Amino acid sequence: MTATVGSVSEHFRTQWPTSAATWLSSDGAPPAAGRLFRNTVLASTYRRLLDAARGPSREAQIDAALAAWSTGFVAEAIDRFCRYPVRDDSGRSHAGFLTGQDLAGWTPRYEQPVTLDRQGWTLAKAGPWSQGPALLQALAMLDDAATEGSRGRAASTLPDPGVIHAGVEAVKLAMADREAWYGDVDDVPVAQLLSTRYAATRRAPRGAGTGEPTLDANGTTRGDTCHVDVVDRWGNLVSATPSGGWLQSSPVVPELGFPLGTRAQMFWLEPGLPNSLAPGKRPRTTLTPTLALRGGVPALAFGTPGGDQQEQWQLCFWLAHADAGLDLQAAIDAPTWHTTGFPSSFYPREMTPGEVVVESRVGDGVIAELRRRGHLVTVAAPWSLGRLAAVGRDPDTGILRAAADPRGLSGYAAGR
Repeated sequence: MTATVGSVSEHFRTQWPTSAATWLSSDGAPPAAGRLFRNTVLASTYRRLLDAARGPSREAQIDAALAAWSTGFVAEAIDRFCRYPVRDDSGRSHAGFLTGQDLAGWTPRYEQPVTLDRQGWTLAKAGPWSQGPALLQALAMLDDAATEGSRGRAASTLPDPGVIHAGVEAVKLAMADREAWYGDVDDVPVAQLLSTRYAATRRAPRGAGTGEPTLDANGTTRGDTCHVDVVDRWGNLVSATPSGGWLQSSPVVPELGFPLGTRAQMFWLEPGLPNSLAPGKRPRTTLTPTLALRGGVPALAFGTPGGDQQEQWQLCFWLAHADAGLDLQAAIDAPTWHTTGFPSSFYPREMTPGEVVVESRVGDGVIAELRRRGHLVTVAAPWSLGRLAAVGRDPDTGILRAAADPRGLSGYAAGR
């Protein structure tokens, strides 16, 4: 945090006075490393929400707290602050668009997950307003391809070049469908996209490239985020990937002590797309935690930060764990890869057709074979791709397990 605040402290001092008042000392200095930092305004916001959470039941208390957020003092403070012009990336000052009525007009709801049954597991993801189904699409395409290099051999921490090749090509195809179909709209043909027939069509041999969607409108064929997983002794599982509201990306709302989220950047401004900006829509998010069930019983939760790489690094983990037989920690530790051969979810939507980024630990032989197959291989540092975490409970024994990524020195697993 000290380094982040220091890097934008001049901007805070000259352009975002509410952030300066929150994060900088009276003489304009960022917080000192290792020193206790207090955000008393944010603490007060939390206390007021707790005080508002009154009612005869837990459900009623939650509803009361949500009302204080969406129609009470939080919404009122956000409405006032968004009328105040601040400097943005354009280099000019603009007022915000968000209003208190926007908050009052939207409420969270329960949604059925999108699921895929595969090799005795059921993987569950958020719907196509996220990129979550892309992982399921990739796995559906890999049933007869990438896993050939994993089945029937001893568990290994080194991925087979055939596994990487097939995984990368499946991701390209799934992400092409993401761009064509995914968004907070009602007509995403999820069942068709995850069907056996469609997966077989997608994995049919074709030339190199990202690949065009082969499903028409009638359903016929043609930074930084964080992640946390929790499991308890009763088998309750939580997988969450919160993000946005970065202190360097949005000014602090002075009455509340926190900045607004910036996920609307995920929208496309080109009209007519599933993820085009429109009133009342959620931006298609890259945030994509995963739950996995065995025999209908929740058994595993996992995920990672990483923007467009989240599904890909989770794919690496799942192939290493479920297909190659590595335990949770070994599957996380195994060398990781991803492709940038599709448009980024973030401006300026860059892509590098044909590029595959691999950790050097995959080995020179694997790198050479990927290049022979036509990939533009970029070799990354040995422990640089991924920030995975995973927890699980064995439905038969009740044994709990957890693992965390050593990459970035920012993850840990703990039990009690």
